Amino acid sequence: SYTYAELDDLASRLAVSLSNMGVSKGSPVVVQTAQSAETAISHMAIYKLGAIVVTLSHLAGPDAFAHIINDCKPSVIITHSDHWNSLRDTASNLKSLQFCIVCGTPESDDLSFDELLTTSSEQFEPVITATEDPAVLMYTSGATGSPKGVLLSHRSGHCYRPTLNLVYNLELDAPGSVFWTPSDWAWSGGLYDLCFPAWQHGQTVVSTHRRFSADWAFDFMARHQVTHSFMTATALKRLAEVANPRSKWNLAMRVVCTSGESLPREILRWCEEDFGIVCNELYGLTEFTDMIGCCKRLFPTKPGSMGRAFPGRYVAIIDENGVEQADGVVGEVASLLEDDPTLILGYWGNPGVPDNLKLGKWLTTGDLAIRDEDGYFWFQCRKDDLIKSAGYRIGPTEIEDTLESHPDVAEAVIVGKPDPERGTAVMAFVRLASGVKENDATRTRLQQHVKNNLAVYEYPRYIEFVDSFPRTYTGKIKRDLLRQRAASNSKSE
Repeated sequence: SYTYAELDDLASRLAVSLSNMGVSKGSPVVVQTAQSAETAISHMAIYKLGAIVVTLSHLAGPDAFAHIINDCKPSVIITHSDHWNSLRDTASNLKSLQFCIVCGTPESDDLSFDELLTTSSEQFEPVITATEDPAVLMYTSGATGSPKGVLLSHRSGHCYRPTLNLVYNLELDAPGSVFWTPSDWAWSGGLYDLCFPAWQHGQTVVSTHRRFSADWAFDFMARHQVTHSFMTATALKRLAEVANPRSKWNLAMRVVCTSGESLPREILRWCEEDFGIVCNELYGLTEFTDMIGCCKRLFPTKPGSMGRAFPGRYVAIIDENGVEQADGVVGEVASLLEDDPTLILGYWGNPGVPDNLKLGKWLTTGDLAIRDEDGYFWFQCRKDDLIKSAGYRIGPTEIEDTLESHPDVAEAVIVGKPDPERGTAVMAFVRLASGVKENDATRTRLQQHVKNNLAVYEYPRYIEFVDSFPRTYTGKIKRDLLRQRAASNSKSE
């Protein structure tokens, strides 16, 4: 364990070593050290130099690694031997990399992270940075195309704090809190939604390299008496497969913040009734964020909704021409462009507000939703995920939510499947709960459950059972691969 004073001293020592390698204001430095003290030290050291942290997941493969290095051309990478050994051959062909700093077990041609921390920092003076100076370069893990480098300023790490305090139920300052997330610290969810606010408030943050599973996670949370966490809906779905966890573990968890995917009603019910916690949802994009969310301490949660627009944010539902829509009408979620404090500096090599995000005075999200008369937003789907079947416009989220409310279902994903009669038919990929049989009787039972709870035209005419779903390294389901699979099945039928 480390105190904040110890981390600060070690960061200054590392900053001196990085400066000796030529790292200066504006230099990109790759950090690939997963959940570790080395990650915290590296971030602080790089910021002290006015340089830019390039976050790289320990799950990144050779192709993603090569793309990022070729795009931002860093001269230094800080990594761990567990991750680096599989990337060495790829790195040897990347000319910009001059220094490789390795934690763990460095080889002869590596620089030892631990040895660099022995450098004296007695005369070191940190570089003064402005709010609009770049701080973090984060490559998005979209389901399609090559990752884009999103450039965030020093402002971003601070302007999120008020809204993050809301989703942590106004408890960021609560004494004796312990924060943990199963999410990668190279991703905005793990870094900006947990580490940064917890560090800024001087809280204890615990970390682990262990692969996530439900029983292990409950053991870990009980052992460290974790009180606050950021978790994706995917992680919560895994935990929700365990009934009444407080009867098996001595848990101290009070609040979970979730983002990245829509949270099904049944999972929220389990969080509140079985897990015994407050679960507040947060909505935003990496490019501009913290627009909508929940704070149960201030206003009630509506199960299935995204929450309300946060104070200081003007969020609307607009049509394709940028015209605000009335409550109850489906449209695109948009935030007022003027003076958005969370807006990125641009993409790497392309500064300014990206054209694909702008529509008149609005920043657009690509997400379809409805706002009700109480000001709550209800996610429908990504614009690209909308299913048009026999003249109906069908959003997958509501069907997934309904399927996951059935006790036979652990997780479900809805996509469109080419159909000669309807143009597109609704298809479900379903991961069943433990012990449930994969057969036609189960299919019929699930189809009838949807018919009983939604419009008849929304029921999945096709259901395929799966053991797992293809995901990005941040845990998002790769719907494009499932759509391709559905289309391939159509051709073979």
